[in-house]
Amino acid sequence: MEHKFYMERCLQLAENGTATTSPNPMVGCVITHEGVIIGEGWHRKTGEPHAEVNAINSVSDKELLKNSTLYVNLEPCSHYGKTPPCAHLIVEKQIPRVVIACRDSSAKVNGKGVEVLRSAGIEVIEGVLQKEAELLNRRFFTFHRQKRPYIILKWAQTLDGYIDKKRQNTEKGVNWITDPYTKALVHQWRAREDAILVGTQTVLNDNPALTVREIKGKDPIRLIIDRDLKIPNTANIFKDNNVMVFHHQKHPSPSKNFTPLDFQKELIPQILAFCHSKNIQSVFVEGGAATIGHFIRLNLWDEARVLMGNLTFGNGLKAPEIRQDAHSVESFGKDLLLSYYNS
Repeated sequence: MEHKFYMERCLQLAENGTATTSPNPMVGCVITHEGVIIGEGWHRKTGEPHAEVNAINSVSDKELLKNSTLYVNLEPCSHYGKTPPCAHLIVEKQIPRVVIACRDSSAKVNGKGVEVLRSAGIEVIEGVLQKEAELLNRRFFTFHRQKRPYIILKWAQTLDGYIDKKRQNTEKGVNWITDPYTKALVHQWRAREDAILVGTQTVLNDNPALTVREIKGKDPIRLIIDRDLKIPNTANIFKDNNVMVFHHQKHPSPSKNFTPLDFQKELIPQILAFCHSKNIQSVFVEGGAATIGHFIRLNLWDEARVLMGNLTFGNGLKAPEIRQDAHSVESFGKDLLLSYYNS
């Protein structure tokens, strides 16, 4: 029970790194001495000290470390990267006991940190709140275990199941379904993920920027499927270079931001392989209906977030369909959020 209490605190601390640690995982660390917390820390940002380092540095009397317990929600690293290995630091400080929620499944660690600790005579306890810890870092674990990014599908639909009104070929602009209040929530979601993916028609119809504006946060990489390069250079998505366009390989690549793919084959696996090669650990798929439908058909998705606005269209473009019950339904102003998990 005591171990769970301190591990819960590790998970709370780890969440402070939301949207700043990728491609590193979110990690929190607690150090106790005779049942009293004497140090805490979390990994704040990629390239900065890890949670264990920050926790150890926060301990005022370093002599207490020789009779303390270190709690951390992820196996301490054992390799030199942008920072020195945490496992070696724990050995150096002679901390006698380490409690871990789950192992680090990346190839550079994956048990090596535990091996370093145990080889030094340190007691290692594993598996405390493992399920909760893996849920927190589900993007990281999906990326390393399945060799693809974590996929979140998102769309807005009307009460009668439409994602857009019926359009004439020349009709452009956004047909808003949800309340303006909900836009801040969507921008919060965007800031959390490494990349956003949309198809050609979404960009041509709505001319979106696909950036974070309603809240303070980082803009994700914009991934655009544009087989025949129909999107004009004046589109909002091209206002900076944080964009990648996937097009048919028969077209020449205008710049480094254009990547050719084979449209005669399944496109989504090629895009996910590209993302894995670029260390993109999560993709937020915002549309349109055809693009989202491909992910559902191939069963290549992990979460779906469906915003249901309080209006009807009567006809138009049908929304994608997930044939399972929502895991949860929440209210956001006049809108509903239906959340799905692909288990």
